[in-house]
Amino acid sequence: MRSLIGICLAAVAVATLLACRLGAADANAPADATPAPPDPDVYAIRQTDDDRNHWAFRPVPPVQPPTLGRQADWVRNPIDSFILQRLHERGMSPSPAADDRTWLRRVSFDLIGLPPTPEQVDEFLNDTSPNARERVVDRLLADTGYGVRWGRRWLDVVRYADTNGYERDGNKPHVWRYRDYVIDSLNADKPFDRFLTEQLAGDELDDANAESMIATTFLRLGTWDDEPADPLVDRYDQLDDVIGTVSATFLGLTLRCARCHNHKFEPLSQIDYARMLAVFEPLKRPQRDREELDVAVGTREERTNYSAAVARRDAALQSLRDQLKVLDDQVRERFFRNKPTQLTAEAIEAHRLPETQRNAAQKKLAKETQKQFDDDVAKIRTADEQRQRSGFESASQAIQSSGPTELPRAYILHEPAGPPPVTQVFRRGNPTTPAGVVSPGIPVVLSGTATPALPPSDRATRHRLSLATWMTDAKNPLVSRVIVNRLWQGHFGNGLVGTENDFGTAGDAPTHPELLDWLAAELLRNGWRLKPIHKLIVLSNTYGQSSVRREDAEKLDTANDLLWRFPYRRLEAEAIRDAVLAVNGQLNLKMSGPGMFPRIAPEVLAGQSRPGAGWGAFDEREASRRSVFVFVKRSLVVPEFELLDFADTNASCEQRPVSTIPTQALTLLNGEFFNQQAKHFAERLIRDTGADPTPQIAKAYHLALSRPPTSEEVAAALAFLDRQAKRLRDEAGTAEQPSADPTKLALQALCLVLYNLNEFVYVD
Repeated sequence: MRSLIGICLAAVAVATLLACRLGAADANAPADATPAPPDPDVYAIRQTDDDRNHWAFRPVPPVQPPTLGRQADWVRNPIDSFILQRLHERGMSPSPAADDRTWLRRVSFDLIGLPPTPEQVDEFLNDTSPNARERVVDRLLADTGYGVRWGRRWLDVVRYADTNGYERDGNKPHVWRYRDYVIDSLNADKPFDRFLTEQLAGDELDDANAESMIATTFLRLGTWDDEPADPLVDRYDQLDDVIGTVSATFLGLTLRCARCHNHKFEPLSQIDYARMLAVFEPLKRPQRDREELDVAVGTREERTNYSAAVARRDAALQSLRDQLKVLDDQVRERFFRNKPTQLTAEAIEAHRLPETQRNAAQKKLAKETQKQFDDDVAKIRTADEQRQRSGFESASQAIQSSGPTELPRAYILHEPAGPPPVTQVFRRGNPTTPAGVVSPGIPVVLSGTATPALPPSDRATRHRLSLATWMTDAKNPLVSRVIVNRLWQGHFGNGLVGTENDFGTAGDAPTHPELLDWLAAELLRNGWRLKPIHKLIVLSNTYGQSSVRREDAEKLDTANDLLWRFPYRRLEAEAIRDAVLAVNGQLNLKMSGPGMFPRIAPEVLAGQSRPGAGWGAFDEREASRRSVFVFVKRSLVVPEFELLDFADTNASCEQRPVSTIPTQALTLLNGEFFNQQAKHFAERLIRDTGADPTPQIAKAYHLALSRPPTSEEVAAALAFLDRQAKRLRDEAGTAEQPSADPTKLALQALCLVLYNLNEFVYVD
């Protein structure tokens, strides 16, 4: 066996080779000096065959779906073959199929995040053709709600928010364009390899445009401290956030753990971490001091032409300002000589001095008398001087109004011109203790999949584009597995790998490794398009099973890892809110644009470090848009979202927790939002069905639960309406100011009850 030192030196040699392939040598180093590499005994690790043979680090192999004898007729597509084989291995069988109504509600929430309308339910139940389900899936995948639903899941993973966090929690200007980019890309079924590349290096592409540049907002989504205790440490904390998010999101690796020391559990070293740091270290934040800035985006030609047009406009305006100043100075000097004014001598002297030469008292006096001074000066202008001045002002307005069309602006990082910075391994992760120079590269354990680097262009290092090219190479063992696992998680609640951000040796092993590899290969076969994978999953009989629990199966597989039934799951906060708005007819389907602001109680706003700051005005129509368009303020999450387990936006959120606490029920019953929406629901029922309570009840069940009520439910609802109306009438009889119509208020209460049913907030 080779010695530890020999293995470490070999790893460094591989790292050096990869550095040459992924980026040029450090341009900042002196011409007569060779930068010292980090000590391999300290900052590299021994790579073993076990490390390289970890299931996730091996290439995706060709996999054939198993051929089954028993229950083979249950197999609708290859997914079912893999699932059924594992069930048979444990002596188990799948559950019966869910009924069509249940399946339709399930797939509607899964693909677009909304319940089916009563008309859609009737159309599907009346469609007896063999491809009825396929037509439903095609319709849903073509719906813009698909991008809304799955865009929100992607935003969880990439830690999206509209603000920076920390105490002041300032806004990220135009960051919402990234949210819209994600939604639009998913709706267009943009191939995932392009989707990934644009987010890592959209500005480095030869065909870079506004869309691809907006995509790189991904790299700037993390928290940002506008007043750090140590700016240097803060700079590398920002880059650490980028490295951690990139490696977890696309590779399923916990590379961030190797910042301060070699990874305790994975074959990832500090040198591996530093190589990835070198990929992103050229990036800078556009800012003025500590003020966040956005930038204009477009094709290179558009940006060049825009900059030239802006320069021409500014030069023309400056020329006019210079001519106007000469004219005004001439009039002012004449005024100072004649002094036809009631201003004091002290005020005259304050205005005579240039602003930079005034003392504090003179500045205050000049400000207080500015209007009087301007009026007095204007009185002594000759008619010709006034005509000239008016001409300058008209010309200035004409130039400004005919200026270049503004380019969209985006919240992105940029690479300044010049050579890239030197990247060091840091002792204990501390940027003040450098320990050796490295160049861009990939983790040694994945070096078998390295691809040649792209040479730098005249405007970028292209380190990030090289990284994206390696990631999206068909030989890469991780990227395709990670993304199909996320799709599986979105449909079943858990991925085939339960640790969706960790495919390393410390993460969960896949429950169905052959199925995971088959799906990854199928993704590549379909040109990295995600919609065909969704379609395969939701049309499988595995997905179409009933969610009913079976005691015999639970004894063998308590966690339902083998998927012997469909998992019964609570909807996320956004889907619950959107469903509430959809069934009462208030949902506003307007897409894109800046975030909107739901109503938040004054008491909640008052609890902020700067009460109410950064939270916009409430407009009910705007606030009735899909929940993905809610303004996400890191220090002020909408209470309904926070109670229902909204994503942690400070880091990549692979899977939301699902808690059950008393305040959830209290909010759904007593919260202002749900009571207001119950009022709208009751108004819709009266508008659609009239005053008869029986059709009101039937319509309410069809809208809220996608089914008719049973006779027992009708009887219970009628009895509830009678009791509630009587109680309200009794209360009104003793009140000085009678309340609204008790019958209508009773119907509103029934609507609130429907919003609180498990059947409304859980997917069966």
